[in-house]
Amino acid sequence: MATQSEPARAQLTSPHVSILCATYNGALYLRQQLDSIAAQTHHNWSLLVSDDKSSDDSRKIITEFREEGHDVALFDGPCSGGTANFMSLIARLPDNTDWVAFCDQDDVWLDNKLERGIAALADIPPDQPALYCSRTWVTDVALEGRKISAPRPRPASFRNALIQNIASGNTILLNPAAARLIRDAAMEAGPVVVHDWWVYQVLTGAGSIIVHDESPTLLYRQHSANSIGANDGVMAKIWRIGMILSGEFRQWNDTNLAALGRSAHRLTPENRAILEGFSAARDAPAPLRIKKFGGLGLYRQTRSSTLALWISMLFGKL
Repeated sequence: MATQSEPARAQLTSPHVSILCATYNGALYLRQQLDSIAAQTHHNWSLLVSDDKSSDDSRKIITEFREEGHDVALFDGPCSGGTANFMSLIARLPDNTDWVAFCDQDDVWLDNKLERGIAALADIPPDQPALYCSRTWVTDVALEGRKISAPRPRPASFRNALIQNIASGNTILLNPAAARLIRDAAMEAGPVVVHDWWVYQVLTGAGSIIVHDESPTLLYRQHSANSIGANDGVMAKIWRIGMILSGEFRQWNDTNLAALGRSAHRLTPENRAILEGFSAARDAPAPLRIKKFGGLGLYRQTRSSTLALWISMLFGKL
């Protein structure tokens, strides 16, 4: 009887990962990110890049990386911002899509990032959608001054996802079942606030397993061109309060709820009821709003931010 070759056996235990990277004028830091992907201890990957008509050397750097022998596909992006660019990549995933990771253009991955994520989800049944995410090392522009990102002490759930994202996109890895679910949902979603928040909402809503790793898996570079940034610290908290009071958070919820409504058939019955209850509570008169909101059990990761959530609800800013 013929035996499997070593490469064939390795393929069975080394799943393929499609890495989705949205780029726009990222030449300054892009090569460092690409090199960190090439240095992964998990070697079975391909890179899908969607570029929003960069005017710098981003495309040249990507092309050179491909010419060095790496599996890279380069697409034209929709030129409507980073979120739309990532959503366009999700929509490109094939029907038989495999594992999927998201990649920002300006970070640096630790060399075991993919290996660690795959190991964390390895024992989950293949038909059960699952998402892996982790903490990060927040750094300055020179990748120095490392500070670990905020912990996530409370469970990942739809009750959390509705009003907070804890799945930082640059750390996310999806197993094939989750990747297929997200690909299908992206076809119907319409506009979303941020791609990773939407992914966290849809997957928790559909009853997926979420694994949050307390160990960092990348260097999260902070610089003036960050679209969002680490969102930690005192100034970030002040900014969030201002966003809530200005009504911007309510506008975000309008967008999120519309997108989730289009995918409501993918949610569990319990989470569909939570979604409907949240929508109803937001527009109810103040006394009834308090009662309805209190019955939903929504929460953020810290007491202070949960308190800010209640304040926004009281002022009709949710």
